[in-house]
Amino acid sequence: MKPQFNTNTLDPIIHGRLRLGMMAYLASVSAASFGELKQKLEASDGNLSTHLRKLEDAGYVRIKKSFVGRKPLTEVSLSQKGCTAWIDYLGHMQTLLNGG
Repeated sequence: MKPQFNTNTLDPIIHGRLRLGMMAYLASVSAASFGELKQKLEASDGNLSTHLRKLEDAGYVRIKKSFVGRKPLTEVSLSQKGCTAWIDYLGHMQTLLNGG
């Protein structure tokens, strides 16, 4: 018997366009700077900060702040919980794409 089609299985923390893009990009790199994410996702500083905070509050990303010379540097990477959530999300999407 085929599983019932259910979009409620999608993680709402990941499923927003910008957060989905962040998770996908971070899954492909070890870490990314705030500026790199901003450029890749074509996001404003405020919008990116808001969505990063949601991912950080969920424990999906780690944010490391430092300085390079006198310039602040914010680096973002997926946490282990974030990696697991991303893999689960992709599994749920695959199920939906297969009609389940």
